[in-house]
Order: sequence, then structure tokens, then C-alpha cells
Amino acid sequence: MKTAWYNKKWGIVLLHIAAWVLLFSLPSLLTSSYNNDKPHDPKENDLVNFIFIWTMNGTWVLLFYLNALALIPKFVYKNKYGLYVAIQALLLTWLLTQSALLFRYLIDKEHFMLGRHILFNFFIYLFFLSSSMAYQMVKDKIKTDRINREKENENLKTELSLLRSQVSPHFMFNVLNNMVALARKKSDLLEPSLIKLSSLMRYMLYDSDEEKVSLENEIDYLQSYIDLQQQRFGAKVKLNVVFHPADKPYYLEPMLLIPFVENAFKHGTGLIEHATIDINLRAENNVFNVTVHNKYNPVSEEEKDDTSGIGLTNVRRRLNLLYGNQQNLMISEK
Repeated sequence: MKTAWYNKKWGIVLLHIAAWVLLFSLPSLLTSSYNNDKPHDPKENDLVNFIFIWTMNGTWVLLFYLNALALIPKFVYKNKYGLYVAIQALLLTWLLTQSALLFRYLIDKEHFMLGRHILFNFFIYLFFLSSSMAYQMVKDKIKTDRINREKENENLKTELSLLRSQVSPHFMFNVLNNMVALARKKSDLLEPSLIKLSSLMRYMLYDSDEEKVSLENEIDYLQSYIDLQQQRFGAKVKLNVVFHPADKPYYLEPMLLIPFVENAFKHGTGLIEHATIDINLRAENNVFNVTVHNKYNPVSEEEKDDTSGIGLTNVRRRLNLLYGNQQNLMISEK
């Protein structure tokens, strides 16, 4: 995923510089807006004022980042509040001393008032102190949320991988039973069936590791599985399979559809009279519909084995994890 420019180091530095320039330019902009008719004092030393103003501005910037990046993590986050307050008192004293010396010797020694000077700088100090604290806390909150999202994504990937791996053995139990049946019958269909099985294994072992696969490949996988099952049951099961051509290329998570087809063959055959399985798949206008019907008879249903229900349980869980409220799964027994 491409990183946005404002999340890159140079972008962050650029945004910080722009914010400081805007903040320190506000007094000049406001002064020029409200004092356009004020005559310029010819005695005013622009160079001296410039040195004073930007020395103090540099000091405020230094205090902001010193507090945010060093003092808060080292003292506040470690509950060393006494040391933090003591350091802040020392910094405030240093700031007031520096400001007083600069003002007295560079600006106006005669009109310097200590009380007004302390009060003025104290409130500015509180502003920058609270701003740096808010900045660092918001920054840490964003970092924590990002780490939590990454952990959640990793947990999601792990869970999906485990769910997917559970589907594979369920599928293999059925297919290998088919192979055993063909071998016992010494059927000529065994060799092409093994070739189909090898292609299915290749898809399961390699393609299913991808985050998404094309709908076309997933349909080929389903078709190969259906062909193998049709070889096993022959005329005992009536199959109505319709895969409508998609209106454009689509992609989905692999091994997502096979559990429905598996369960149709597992629970819709055997002792079911006139077994019929209908499979219909349509993808158009960004909506994907899959319908699988099979005859159901709870009286004649075979006793479930230990792996029964793994496929549908997992696919429901996978749909919830992957698509949330953008999917709808309906299962009815009748």
C-alpha cells in the first residue's frame, strides 16, 4: 500500500515548518491589519527586533519539542511527576531570564517591567506546554491505534489461514474416497480423475495462498470438483450446473465456495431418492450470487462424522470476517 506524502518523514517536517511559520506570522499579520495608518517609527531598529523575536520564537519551538519528545515520554509516562514539575520550573526560570535579558539590552531597558514580563511570558509558556502535551498524546494515540490495527489485521490473516486450512482436509476426505471407489472398480476414469485431482491440489496448495483469486479460476476449481463427483455418482445424481458469464473480471477469496458444493454432495446423496443438485452462479453489477440446492431428508440422512459441518461453519465465519455486513448467507433445510 502506497504511503501518503503527509505520512512520510519529509512531509511531516514540511507540515511542521508550515505550522510554525503560520503561527509566528499571525502577530505581524494582525498588527498590519489593524494598524495600517500607524506611522513607522524611524528610531525602531528592525534588525534588533528581528533578532529578539526570532530568538524567542526559536526558544518556544525548542521547548515545545523538548517537552513533547523527551520530557513527557521520560517522566510523565513513567509517573515521575515530581521530576517533571521541577524540570518545568527550571525551564520557565531560564526562559524568563533569557527573555528579560534580551528585552532589557536589545529593546528597551528603561520601560522594562518585571511583573508584566513574568505574567506575559508565563501564559505563553502554558500555551506551548499544553500544546506540546496535546500534540504528543495525540501522536501516541495515533501510533497505538495503528499498531492495534496491524495486530488485528495479522490476527485476521492468521484466523483466515486456519479456517482455510480446515476446509482442505474436509474436501480431501471426499475426493480420496472417490479415488478409492474408482480404483476398486478398476475404472478407466481413474487416470483422468487423478489428473483432475492433481490440478485441484495445485490450486489448493499454491493459488489458495493468494489473498484473492479470479472468479474464473475459482469456477474452474469448482467445475473440476463437480466432474470428479459426477464420475463417482454417475446417473444416481441429477446435476443442474449453471455458471453465468460474468460481466467483467471479479476477484474473491479462494476456497470460499467449495464448502457449499461439498455439502450438497455429502448431504444430498446417499439414501436420498432421486437425488438432485442445482448450482447457479451469477456475477454482475458488482453483486455476486451463488445458489446451491440439494434434496434433504432428515429421516434418511446418514449419521454425521466428526468433520461434519466444518465447511459451512467456517465459510460463515470467513464471510463475516472478510465482508461484514456486505454479505448475506441464507441456509434452509426443507
